Amino acid sequence: MALQIEKLTVPLETTADGTVKVRGTRIPLDTIVIAFQLGSTPQDIARQYSPLDLADIYAVLAYYLQNQDEVDRYLRERELQAERVRAENEARWPRDGIRERLMARRKHRVASSDAATSG
Repeated sequence: MALQIEKLTVPLETTADGTVKVRGTRIPLDTIVIAFQLGSTPQDIARQYSPLDLADIYAVLAYYLQNQDEVDRYLRERELQAERVRAENEARWPRDGIRERLMARRKHRVASSDAATSG
């Protein structure tokens, strides 16, 4: 009997915001590729991300290895996008004095709570 060889389907999907994720999970392509680049084996990745099926991890890594330039460009663009968002957030909400603002807010909340319970 001859072995039937079928083309494998890569279990990836693109969400409305352009993020590529493993189908049926919330785990982005970035997570698997970066873990692999840092030396994790597919088994390591499966242990760390239980929603992932080992066969799907191998399929995603095969896709990555066959399309490395394209995936690396996608990862770079995602990193640039994250940096832009980080910069926008830091401009909108400066970190300077954040601890003092949080402590003042907490002190005010405690004082308000104490006044409500004693009054």
